[in-house]
Order: sequence, then C-alpha cells, then structure tokens
Amino acid sequence: MNIPNSLVFHYGNMRKNEGNHRLLAGSELAAEQCRTAGRLYDTGNGYPVMIPGGNGSVYGELYRVSPAILRRLNAWEGCDEDGRGRNSLRVSQPVHTDSGTVEAYVYIQSAERSGEARPIELGDWKYDRRARDGKPLLYFAYGSCMDDERFIRAGKAHLFLDMLGKGTLHGYSLKFSHQAKDGGRADMAELGGIVEGKVYRIGQEALEYLKRREGVHSGVYRPAFVDIRMGRRTVKDALTFLVIRKSEREVPPPKHYETEIRRGGLTVWSEEYGRSFERHLQSLFGGSDGQSR
Repeated sequence: MNIPNSLVFHYGNMRKNEGNHRLLAGSELAAEQCRTAGRLYDTGNGYPVMIPGGNGSVYGELYRVSPAILRRLNAWEGCDEDGRGRNSLRVSQPVHTDSGTVEAYVYIQSAERSGEARPIELGDWKYDRRARDGKPLLYFAYGSCMDDERFIRAGKAHLFLDMLGKGTLHGYSLKFSHQAKDGGRADMAELGGIVEGKVYRIGQEALEYLKRREGVHSGVYRPAFVDIRMGRRTVKDALTFLVIRKSEREVPPPKHYETEIRRGGLTVWSEEYGRSFERHLQSLFGGSDGQSR
C-alpha cells in the first residue's frame, strides 16, 4: 500500500540552517513563511516548545515528509506512532501560508510549562535567538527602507552606512498587501518570482529602529529570515520584515511611498527588475504609465 506523505510544521531547531535540520533530509519544503495558533517558550536547552491555545501565533516552516521520516520525528520527539508521548503530543491543526491554509502535524508540549521556561514574545524562536545574541545581522530591505533619504530624515543614516550591495530573493513576489491610512505598503509573499533589494549589515540599535518603524509591536510587520543571493553566493538567514495580516487584494501605494521605493531601488535594481516594478504599479493603478500619477 502506498502511504501518503504528511505535512509537518516545524518551529524550532529543525528549521533551515539550524542544528537538527538534518532530521528532515530528503523532505520537501512546502512553505518557509507560515504560522499556526499557539504559544512558544524557550526551554533554555537549545530548543523551544509550543503550547496550544491562546491568541498568539507561532512561526515556522512547513515540510512534506515521508512515512519513514515521520517515524523518525516521532522517535525524536518521544511519541509513539499515534503521536502520543509522555512530554510531547503530535496534533493536527491549521497552518496558514501565503498560498492558503492547510492541516498539518505539529509537535506540542503535552502539559503547561513550569515557570522556568521563558515566553517568546513574537512567536519566532529563530528571530528571538538571533536578536538576543547581540551579533550584527544582515538585513534585506526591499521597500522604502532602501531609501537613504528616509534614514537621513529620521536621523538614523549612521546606522545604515554598511550597505553591502544588491540581494536577490527567489521564490517571493513584491506585493502591496498592507493597508495604511493613505494607501498600500510593500510586502513579500511566498508565491514564486523574485524580489531585488539592498543588503545592509546592522547592529542592535538599527534593529530596534526598524522594529519601531515597521510596527512590529503593533502587529503590522514581523521579523523573518530568508536566504538571498548576492552575486554567486548564497547568504543564509538575512533578516527582513513581512506583513502579518495580508490584504486579500493589493492596495495601490501613495505617490510619496512609491517614490521612496523607486529612489532607493534604482541604485541597485537590475534594469529588468526596474521595468517589472513599473509594470506592477501600472497594473495596480490601471494606468498606462507607472510614473505619471
């Protein structure tokens, strides 16, 4: 009998570029930007645990795994073939991706954690760990954060002097999926395509500024990590920011925001990507000239 593969959501050290990712060797990455309902805690032992319930979201990656790998994961998590273990349970619950919502297995803590486990505020263990270690980060900017003039006006230009060049993200598309008061704001959706932007090396002060600017604690954008190309090399785990609650339809951006993106992007974009950006704007406004509004 041909047993079908299973979808499994991973939020800890089995994610890409993490220590136990090898346990998923041969599995298909179905979505690298996704979330499910729950609360996340740092055990202090190099991995997090998830507890279901509450109003929070847990961020991670979705994999399609074979029956043999599912058995391996069960053994690693201390569960039997039915997904029951002394400390862990394998449950099925909705996982939200950019292309839709699916049911997937998630390994959760079978009982409430005691007080020594630290809540992970933003629900993303990878980001929490990287932010807390205090080391410089590579930051992939694709919207108005490519515009130096915005940094100058904010008095933060000194935090973004280390611009390393153009980065290209494959498998994503530029979207205007956040509705602000005056129009749309840029986002990236994991729906195929490419996005070109600037890559900066930043420190903690710049990170805190970006979190405020992107409305992280207001639930507008969230920090995320992506692998980008810079020339012939792959840069792993570059920080970026993605819209959390995406509009079903794109929202045309206001003229000043469009100008900021263009002003910053044209310093690094390829000619082809620049033309695709203008065509994208033209499609949103329904005009014949993306720069004539």
